[in-house]
Amino acid sequence: MPRNFVITGGAGFIGSNYVARLLQRGENVTIYDNLSRGGAKTNLRWLRETYGERSFRLVEGDVRDSALLTSVINDADVVVHLAAQVAVTTSVIAPREDFEINALGTFNVLEAARASGRRPAVIYASTNKVYGGMENVGVVRDASRYRYRDLPAGISEEQPLDFHSPYGCSKGAGDQYVRDYQRIYGLPTVVMRQSCIYGPRQFGVEDQGWVAWFIIAAITGKPITIYGDGKQVRDVLFVEDLLDAYDAALANLDKAAGQIYNVGGGPSNTLAVWAEFGPKLESLLGKKIDVGWGDWRPGDQPVYISDITKIRRELGWEPRVGVDEGIRRLFDWVAANRTLFA
Repeated sequence: MPRNFVITGGAGFIGSNYVARLLQRGENVTIYDNLSRGGAKTNLRWLRETYGERSFRLVEGDVRDSALLTSVINDADVVVHLAAQVAVTTSVIAPREDFEINALGTFNVLEAARASGRRPAVIYASTNKVYGGMENVGVVRDASRYRYRDLPAGISEEQPLDFHSPYGCSKGAGDQYVRDYQRIYGLPTVVMRQSCIYGPRQFGVEDQGWVAWFIIAAITGKPITIYGDGKQVRDVLFVEDLLDAYDAALANLDKAAGQIYNVGGGPSNTLAVWAEFGPKLESLLGKKIDVGWGDWRPGDQPVYISDITKIRRELGWEPRVGVDEGIRRLFDWVAANRTLFA
C-alpha cells in the first residue's frame, strides 16, 4: 500500500531527486517548499513534465509557518525534513533568520509529527558541521592533500559536538531535538549527518554545493575562487547513494529509530578541493581552468571524512557510485542543461 510522504524542501536538489524516486515507486508525495532556492521552480517543472502534472501535491509554505506545516503533516506516514538555510556565510550575516529556519523550523516539523498522533517516521538531514573545527584531531599535510594522523576510517558519531558558526548551532540544535523526540515522545526519528552531497539537479553556488558549483562555473565560464590552499579534503557522496541511505533507514526503522548516522562517501570517496578535483575537471572540460585564490574561510576544516562504519553495520548501507563516475555524471548533466545556468 502506498505511504504518504511529506518532503520539506522537496523542490530542492536532494528533495527533487527523492521525490522522483518515490513517484517511480508509486508512493503518495507532498512537497512542502517555499520555492526560495535557485533551481526550485526548475526542479518542479522537471518533476511535472516527467511524472505528470498531478503526480504529487505541492504546498508552497515555509517551515516557520507552524500552523500550515501541522495541517500538511497531519496524515503523513513519513516526513523527510530537508528544508533549511544551508550556507555558513549566510548564517553569519543573518543569524536570526538562520535560527528561525533551521532550529525553529525543525522544532515545528517535530511538533507537527507529534500532534498528528500517527507517529510518522522522521528523517532529518543534518550536517558534519555539528562537529565544528575539530581542532583536537591531528591532521597531516601531504603533497596534494590533508589527512587525519590517527583516524584512517574518518570521524565517527562519537566525535564530540562543537557547534561552530550560527549555521552549525542551528543545525546542531535541530539534530539534537530530532534525536530527543524519539527518546521523550517515541517518534521514530533518524538523524543523517551528511557530508558533501552532489549530483544532478544541484544548482550549486559559491558558498554551498562546491562540487556542483565548480562544474557549473567551469562549463559556463564563470570565475572560480579557491579559498585556502585547495588541498582541503572532503568525502563526497553521490545523491542516489544518499537516497539509498534514507530508504535503508526506513526499511530498518526498528534499528534506525533514535539513531544518528554519519552518511558520506567515507575514506574510499574523498577529494582534495582543487589539488585533485581541478585536474579531473580540466580533463573533462578539455582545457586548462584559471582560478583565483582567497584566504581560508573561518571554521574551514582542512579535512573532513565520515566514518561510515555504523551505518554500514546497522543498515547494510555503503556508497556504490565512485568519485570519478559521480563527477562525470554531474558534469554530463550540467553540460546537457547549461542553459539553466546562464
